[in-house]
Amino acid sequence: MDVMPKWADVVLIPLISLILAALLSALVILGIGEDPVAAVKLMVSGALGSTYGWGYTLYYATNFLFTGLAVAVAFHARMFNIGGEGQAMLGGLGVALVCLYIPWPHWSLALIFAALGSAIFGAAWAAIPAYLQAKRGSHIVITTIMFNFIAAALLNYVLVNLLRPVGSMDPASARFPEAVHLPTLHDILAPFGIAFSKAAPANVSFLVAIAACVAVWLLIWRTRLGYEIRAYGHSETGALYAGISPVKITMIAMLISGGLAGMMATNNVMGEAERLVLNSTEGAGFIGIAVALMGRSHPFGVFLAAILFGFLYQGGAELALWTSIPRELIVVIQALVILFTGALDNMVRMPIEKLFLMLRRGKA
Repeated sequence: MDVMPKWADVVLIPLISLILAALLSALVILGIGEDPVAAVKLMVSGALGSTYGWGYTLYYATNFLFTGLAVAVAFHARMFNIGGEGQAMLGGLGVALVCLYIPWPHWSLALIFAALGSAIFGAAWAAIPAYLQAKRGSHIVITTIMFNFIAAALLNYVLVNLLRPVGSMDPASARFPEAVHLPTLHDILAPFGIAFSKAAPANVSFLVAIAACVAVWLLIWRTRLGYEIRAYGHSETGALYAGISPVKITMIAMLISGGLAGMMATNNVMGEAERLVLNSTEGAGFIGIAVALMGRSHPFGVFLAAILFGFLYQGGAELALWTSIPRELIVVIQALVILFTGALDNMVRMPIEKLFLMLRRGKA
């Protein structure tokens, strides 16, 4: 029997963690002589006060949705996929190859196959650590971290030596053809008479990310495979007794996880940059870990956490632009949110559990 109700685990604990992170962030801002209330107002207005701000918030959130879902799927199988960054890099390579070397008549067809290409490349990059874990016992955390660095080196080589246009000094691919440019939220909402900023990078891949949330929910909670993944995650011994193959679940869960991380490239590579560049992931693979932790590995929770971190990214950029608060301090604030919602989760959870236990005993 659970000590506390589900709503407390899903809503109350993350909320208290956020409040603690906000209070500590306010003290840090006070410590450098800035007004924390004014800083919060600027973050809110910069990230949510205009369609331009919303466009950037949703753009970042789309990246975090894909990587957060990737980590969440692995979590359900009790695996810690820290390789989302490298898998997203290789996903970008899949998108670039699909967009550059196949002539597409329309962006919709290009998006379908680019998403498929990015998922295949991301899944392939996750398959090697998955195999090493399943067959050789190599810890998934160590191998996925190492593969992030290998992916960065591989992408650097491919861009500099294979995809870089002749005469260009920039380590980037050629620009994608006009036919594969994705419509932005401005283009999507304009026919409905809804005004949205033309300059904001949020695009149709945000809708793809929402569809991925629904697909992951259906997979994990409405399919036999999802049941096997959760059963294996809860108890490997029990899953073995039930005839569930650890090798099969490890491989499949990591392939799905890598595929989701790779699909992030439909947003940042195909939707925003419209070419493959170095460092296009911008740490989104690592932020996905915090998003999955905060969202309790549930697609709806991941969606809300991704919006929050999108807000922090865009609001932080506004703070760095319009105040004397250095960009490094914005990273500290984001790190505090990650710290309290992830690493220090038990610090909040244990007192709450004791409180509900006391209330239950009082009623008895």
